Order: sequence, then structure tokens, then C-alpha cells
Amino acid sequence: MLSNRRLPDLKIRDLRDDYCEFELSNTDVSMANALRRVMLVEVPTIAVDLVEIEQNTTVLNDEFIAHRLGLIPLVSTAVHHMKGPFDDIGEKDFTDVELSLHVLCTSDDTQDVTSNDFILDHQHPEVYPVGYSDSRMQSEDAERPILIVKMRKNQELKLKAIARKGIGKDHAKWIPVATVTFQHKPQISINRALMDTLDEKVKEAFVDASPSHALSYNSVTKQVEVTETEAYMYDGEYEKMAQELHHPDLITITQSDNEFIFRVEGTGVLSVEDVIITAVDVLTAKLRNLQQALPPPEQNEGEN
Repeated sequence: MLSNRRLPDLKIRDLRDDYCEFELSNTDVSMANALRRVMLVEVPTIAVDLVEIEQNTTVLNDEFIAHRLGLIPLVSTAVHHMKGPFDDIGEKDFTDVELSLHVLCTSDDTQDVTSNDFILDHQHPEVYPVGYSDSRMQSEDAERPILIVKMRKNQELKLKAIARKGIGKDHAKWIPVATVTFQHKPQISINRALMDTLDEKVKEAFVDASPSHALSYNSVTKQVEVTETEAYMYDGEYEKMAQELHHPDLITITQSDNEFIFRVEGTGVLSVEDVIITAVDVLTAKLRNLQQALPPPEQNEGEN
């Protein structure tokens, strides 16, 4: 049964607000890929879902501006307390966050309309564009805002943007990460008996065969050593060199079946830690539902 199996292990290597690198072990590739997919498309965030444009005399049409607004990342720390239109709730019970914008260009110079020009919803001040700072109180240290459109004199843009909770499975604008990847942990084994038959120059040439520099030559011990296993990118250069030396068994490189290295980069809408924890919770709930839906295992006759 699932309950008797050893649980996967997760070891954090590097953790920042917008980046995380960790090892996942004691599981298989199907579970690793499931976790990757959940982080991409099933962790909820907040994004602009509806745009009501009252006035638009800019060079961009209404649909283009609405699309750009939907792709502006919004800080989504409050998403776990919100209800979205795709949740299993009543028809009008989901949460709307109203962001408004009204800009009129009165200068002869080109004027940028950016995410800093939004007026936040006073009922949900915790929802705002990533890097947002009030355009009336900008400082030199403020993060560069997201450009929406450029205006010339007498052009005007007035609109209301409705932000809602959603997941990337419904639309890419709700994806919480810039990228999430995993790789199998390489396993490199050197045939010491064959390696000792090679002279020093050949060993040095063998080490330099791959630009990944996963191997190094120790001039003191006269041995080829594995220095950076994870640097190897499966380019096949070491195996090719071994073939040229007529020693195909000189080195063996395989992929681990139960150890994976994950790298996750955030967009700023959620901390990467929050994305990973939420993804694990979502995946655990899916597995629990699957286990409950499966029929009980048949007991062999005579088994206690």
C-alpha cells in the first residue's frame, strides 16, 4: 500500500525569494514531473481577468491593452484567502479586485503609462503590480515599472481592471513562475583498472574532452577524479573519447532513476517557497483523492 512506502526526500540547496534549487530523491520521474507541472499550472495566483475601457485614444487598440494588462504580474500573497470564479462556490461569491487607471498626456513630450499609474483597490491594498510604487511618491531606488503604452499630447487612457484568482491551467497569465526545470542527477563511474593503463598526457586529454569539466586530473595522485558530477551535461564527449582510445568501458555515465535536481525561478507574484509548498499540498491532495478512489487491494488467501 502507498502508506507503507518511504516518502520522497526534499533537500534545499539554495533558497531566495525569487529562486530555489533543491534535490528530490526516493521517488521516480513521474512524481518529479507531476510536481513540476503542478508548480506551473495549478498554484493559484491573481491576475487581471476583465478590463473595462472607458476612454482610449492611444495608438494601441482596446484588445491589445487588455492583453498587456492581463500579463502584468500582481503580488498574490492574499490569493490563499480569496475565491476564484473557477472554484466550487456560488455564482457570485468570488473575489474581485478593482484596479483603476486614468492618464491624460498634457505634455509635448512622449509620456509612458506604466503599472505605477494604477490606483489600487482600497479594500484589497495587498494586491498590486510587482515593483509597484505610487507614481506620486517615486524614489530613485524604485524598481522600474512595467510599460503599458506610450502617449503623445492630448491622448488619454481611462479604464478599470478586474483582477481575480486563477491557475495557469486556465490561462498562462496565472502561472506563478518564470521557469521550473528538473534534471536527473548524473552518476559517473570510472574504470580505475583501465584508467591506470593510460599515460599522463592521455589522462589530461580525456579530462579536457568535455567542456563541462565534470572530471579533473590530479597531478599528485596521477588519477582522474570526478569533481563536479552535476556539471556534466550529457554531451557524450567522455564516452566518445573512450571509444577513440578503444576502451569503451573506461567510463560509465548514467542518469539516476530516483534523484532529481529542481531549479525554480519566480516572477515576484509569490515567493518561490510559497509556490513549492502550495504545489506539494496540491499534489498530496491529488494523490490522497486517487488513493481513496482506488479499490482496496485484494488480500491473498491465508494472509494475516
